[in-house]
Amino acid sequence: MRPRGRCITELRRLLKNKRGNFTIMSALILPVGLGAAGLAIDASQLIANKNALQAAADAAALATASALAKQTITTEQAEAFAVDFVKGQMSNQASVDEAEEENSDFDLSSCTHVDATETTTVGTAKKYNVTVTTCYDVDYSALSNFLGQDGGRITVSASTMSTTESKNALSMYLVLDRSGSMAEYTNTVSGTYTCRYGRRTYTCYTYYDKITALRNAANSLMSQLASADPDTVLVRTAAVSYNSSMQTPVNLAWGENHTKTYINALTATGGTDSSAAFKTAYQALNASTEDAAHANVNGQTPSKFIVFMTDGDNNYTSADTTTKQWCDAARTAGIEVYSVAFMAPDRGKALLNYCATTSAHYFAAEDADDLNAAFEYIGERATETATRLTQ
Repeated sequence: MRPRGRCITELRRLLKNKRGNFTIMSALILPVGLGAAGLAIDASQLIANKNALQAAADAAALATASALAKQTITTEQAEAFAVDFVKGQMSNQASVDEAEEENSDFDLSSCTHVDATETTTVGTAKKYNVTVTTCYDVDYSALSNFLGQDGGRITVSASTMSTTESKNALSMYLVLDRSGSMAEYTNTVSGTYTCRYGRRTYTCYTYYDKITALRNAANSLMSQLASADPDTVLVRTAAVSYNSSMQTPVNLAWGENHTKTYINALTATGGTDSSAAFKTAYQALNASTEDAAHANVNGQTPSKFIVFMTDGDNNYTSADTTTKQWCDAARTAGIEVYSVAFMAPDRGKALLNYCATTSAHYFAAEDADDLNAAFEYIGERATETATRLTQ
């Protein structure tokens, strides 16, 4: 038997001996370290997959809303459309493909849902609100399994809105100059013919006169309105012409044919006084009966337009003053005034520039081509429809 003192000494020496401690601690810490490393790797992969899934959901929501706005699908078909879109987008992600190989039981279609609602907005437009929600199950690596983490689920959502084309009701009144100067020729070629001088022949040209150019441009505008309203339930038109006095107008009515007939009968004679003609157009558009006519047929409050055209000066400045007063009244009433100064002198241009609702509503046409372009632009703006897609 060892003496008691020697036993105590041996015990103390054993306690001070640290050989083998590193191995023991490594055995305890290594699984935790490997698990933490696995979690770091999987977290990075999880973020990458979530970003890819979010991008797929965003794209699916936008594509679905756009298809609804274009009316190529219905709200009942929206979910199947979005599911296919998500699956197609995710098939391009290598990391997801690899995960699918390991997780073959997971189906994106079972985890993708679409909420698509339709409401009526301004005019005939329809608004679609679309929300796409989707998810994906990701299996973690073997390293993460050390900490008991087998996998996780990614869930994302994307919302968007789209609006179909909106055809809005409108009333348009043309105020057209048919004074004597409208018989003058423009610089725009209307045709050619062969002419002879001595023994030589030449190509000679004919040119549009102003009144013919006006008839062509105004008829083209009416055709644009007709194309925008094939059922004749949205557009009402009228026209009045003037020289030194106002001519008998054609009253506001559905469609454009009556206005075309009036335009085609215009001839160029007399002086210039635009005041009474502009007043007639303003009062007709501003009358409560015009709003009632639209309300009874299409249920809308129409946009209202005056197209004011001249090629000269009023014979008296007092006519300028009176015309401006009615232009002010139209502006106050919310009637948009487009004005076209057709090869007009400075005072005529100044009057029409004043009457235009904004500078963008004023046109200085120096030939028949300019006149056509101005009336075409007016037609585009008046019949303009909008489709918008926002996320």
